[in-house]
Amino acid sequence: MRVLAFDGRMGASGDMILATLLDAGADPDSLEPVTDALEVAYRIDTADKSGIAATTVDVVLTDTDGDADADGEHDHGESENGHDHSHDHDHDHGHDTPDHGDEVPAEGHGPHRSYLEVRDIVTEMGLAPAVERDALEIFELLGEAEASVHGEDLEDIHFHEVGADDAIADVVGAVALLHDLEPDRVVTTPLSTGGGTVTMSHGEYPVPTPAVVEIAQRADWSLQGGPVDAELLTPTGAAILGHVADGIDSLPALDLEAAGNGAGGYDLDPHPNVLRVLVGDGESGRELVEDDIAVLETNLDDATPEVLGGLQESLASAGARDVSILPATMKKSRPGHLVKVICKPADRERVARALAEETGTLGVRDAGVTHRWIANREFETVTLEIDGDEYEVTVKIASDADGEVYDVSAEYDEAKAVARETGVTTRDVLRRAERAADPQGT
Repeated sequence: MRVLAFDGRMGASGDMILATLLDAGADPDSLEPVTDALEVAYRIDTADKSGIAATTVDVVLTDTDGDADADGEHDHGESENGHDHSHDHDHDHGHDTPDHGDEVPAEGHGPHRSYLEVRDIVTEMGLAPAVERDALEIFELLGEAEASVHGEDLEDIHFHEVGADDAIADVVGAVALLHDLEPDRVVTTPLSTGGGTVTMSHGEYPVPTPAVVEIAQRADWSLQGGPVDAELLTPTGAAILGHVADGIDSLPALDLEAAGNGAGGYDLDPHPNVLRVLVGDGESGRELVEDDIAVLETNLDDATPEVLGGLQESLASAGARDVSILPATMKKSRPGHLVKVICKPADRERVARALAEETGTLGVRDAGVTHRWIANREFETVTLEIDGDEYEVTVKIASDADGEVYDVSAEYDEAKAVARETGVTTRDVLRRAERAADPQGT
């Protein structure tokens, strides 16, 4: 299994992720869809961080004539929804930008877009489907964090820094480079947030900032403070890793193929301000396959048995993958039911609407689940000979991410039908079918 492991001891920002992936061998040509769609360019350079040579990436404007903020005096006023998001969501740990002549850094320039406007820009870039999907889900994670912090709906959020061209270039570029490296799994050690306080338009806030805290609650990895009093983990960096990376306590055992160092802007001697990534072959540990999902819930205290019995079919037609109905005790100790629905993230709004219409519930919760671990499933039809006649039974074969079979199960209803016709016990038909599909006896 090809594993890409981030070393999170100095936090992460969007441009640091770009830099470390390029340093690890990702193809810079993967960034062309971004530069074709936006009036920006990626300037790739090197820097020395406490004796460590590291790659730097800066996003610069290619057309400053039409940029109202090209003089660097960008607006930090209130956005259209009344919330000033002027805290820089990807400041590159201080962002001591290398001198590129007359080039203007894209950070802080350009329009402040809504979440929906950012989605439209990404979908119009002509990205590979997997890259587009991941980029959109990262911006959704950022938007949900902003919405939670400000008490608003996702569709009403107007980004400040993360809606500008440089932030879009960071997110989409990082995803494109990651896909170019083709890891089977991405992991990160605990991400350092730094410490101290940062000044935002709403006041002075402790590190980690509110948006980072919201993202971390939705992520699989953990946070740790320090090692310096500076903001090390930006919302953009947190959102990228929140979507792509599983959390681990320490770097895994790897047959190392490549490594990369991406520099931050601050000089934090004696700590090298570097995001490191290691790429190599790691033991799979018989991993299952990660499947992106959403889990929706609602409580019902007045649903009839007929309505509950029909939910499997009606919600499946809306996109539900699984529906569970559990007994529950409601207000005033009244009996009721908890309905839990698994669906793909893209289908959750449609499934939530169907659940509300079918049951009359006044609210559907998003449980915040982002993925589940599932087996690869194959179905094989085996032929059994019983008393001179042949019968077919379907067998479900489950395997892990490396294709190692760990469970073989015959379809019960088909085995039961054969048992009725032949007079053999259902248990015996199941055993024969599973043995035929797996002679070695997994």
